[in-house]
Amino acid sequence: MLRVLAVDDEKPLLEELLYLLRSDPRVLSAEGASDATEALRRITRALESGPDGADVIDVVFLDIHMAGLTGLDIARLLAGFARPPLIVFVTAHEGFAVQAFDLKAVDYVLKPVRPERLAEAVRRACAQSGRSGEQPPAAGPEAVPAVPAARAAVPEIPGSPVAAAAAAAGSAGAAAARGADRAPEQIAVELGGVTRFVAIADIAYVEAQGDYARLHTDEGSHLVRIPLSTLEERWAARGFVRIHRRHLVALARIDELRLDAGTTTVRVGAAELQVSRRHTRELRDLLMRQAMG
Repeated sequence: MLRVLAVDDEKPLLEELLYLLRSDPRVLSAEGASDATEALRRITRALESGPDGADVIDVVFLDIHMAGLTGLDIARLLAGFARPPLIVFVTAHEGFAVQAFDLKAVDYVLKPVRPERLAEAVRRACAQSGRSGEQPPAAGPEAVPAVPAARAAVPEIPGSPVAAAAAAAGSAGAAAARGADRAPEQIAVELGGVTRFVAIADIAYVEAQGDYARLHTDEGSHLVRIPLSTLEERWAARGFVRIHRRHLVALARIDELRLDAGTTTVRVGAAELQVSRRHTRELRDLLMRQAMG
């Protein structure tokens, strides 16, 4: 069972997070810290006490935006220790996911925190810390079952030390690329040590984020360590077209093309995306040919 420290400088959010964590049967104890200084003091004490000490911390549930040091700063400091606790980021900001997983985060939970999503983060932390065997998922009605292999989810490496966890997280891009090659109808998506497979047919558009790409589906979005230019080449035959240096769109998912004062945009579901001038004519021609059958 896990011993947890939750860190958030907003007291109501911290209390809610602690309530949810303490309600999980896989959490042995959950304590709170309201700022980075207090969090680092507790973590340092835990590390000094050793893995069998009374103050040990297995997982830190960490907010990102706080006064003084941010959650990312704390994670960078902890990376310098030989056996740091696992990190789960809990934040209202989606844009730090790349940095979080580069820091070997187990999971990245968005606020407002949903109980079932937090329970999944606890499950991943249990598996990666090697403590999942002490409280099996099927033990009670509140437990979250592990995703079966038949549903194309690969569980985290159980019992892995910190070095193995870092190696697993660091290989996310290679796993995604290999998964896309092995299963051309799907693309592998890494999240906190779990590999899931997203059907390419479910992807409406792709957004470039540096050397990463964010896949947008009707259910949500997924980050992969594959450049947009690579996906453009791979998925051209599947009807994906480049409309902007930042966006690749499934032609069949475009609901509307708008021309307004020299600016061209497309509507893809609830999203409105800009089309660059160099791609406007080609996109319009493709849509016309599609409409004519």
